[in-house]
Amino acid sequence: MDPIALVSSLRSAALPAESPLPVATPRLGQPGAIGPVAPPAPGGVEGAGAPTPENGFATTLGRMVEEVNRKQQVADQTVSSLLAGQNVPLHQAMIQVEEANLSFELMVQVRNKLLDSYQELMRMQV
Repeated sequence: MDPIALVSSLRSAALPAESPLPVATPRLGQPGAIGPVAPPAPGGVEGAGAPTPENGFATTLGRMVEEVNRKQQVADQTVSSLLAGQNVPLHQAMIQVEEANLSFELMVQVRNKLLDSYQELMRMQV
């Protein structure tokens, strides 16, 4: 069946022709209308100011490593519980192990890219 004809038949079955749905179109000045857009912050993009210790690069990397470590620990605990015969679904253990594995691989790739960038900067002549 033609997809367009299928969609048309579904629409006609779902919405009877005698009772069309009302469409609300807000106008400017009415409640619910889209108001003026606020001007951008004087410094440009919000949050793009000088780095602070809370949102610095080292802090972000530290949080990423901590998150990968936490996922590894959760996966280890789940596998240990599964091996001990506790009521842990096998699929849940596999999902947590794979999630920890993917997180670790991502962290290694980020480290490799950072190391390559650092080496490229060191090769630059001033």
